[in-house]
Amino acid sequence: MRETDKGIVIEIDVSPNAKRTAVVGYDVWRKALKVSVKSPPKGGKANRELVEFLGDVFGCDVEIVKGEKSSKKTILLKGLKLEKALEVLRKYGIDLICNGSNQQKRKIS
Repeated sequence: MRETDKGIVIEIDVSPNAKRTAVVGYDVWRKALKVSVKSPPKGGKANRELVEFLGDVFGCDVEIVKGEKSSKKTILLKGLKLEKALEVLRKYGIDLICNGSNQQKRKIS
């Protein structure tokens, strides 16, 4: 996760065809937020659901920057500040610590 002049860029690992749409965790190894979506990955349905869901979760506009046809995506959370993104993730039990080089580690609570 890193802050840019346009907002927060975050890596996402998406699992389509899930029982429910939800934030399911954080993959420390891949440094990616894990999200499941109900929609299938056909015709962009899973991408649309992901963008809408993350927009609701973070309260901002969301854009897929990279990975339109992959389960590994780079997402831009437009206009969001790092502190707000970290606060939202903590509500899902994900506590990232960002240091000066913008690297993250999962803190085990």
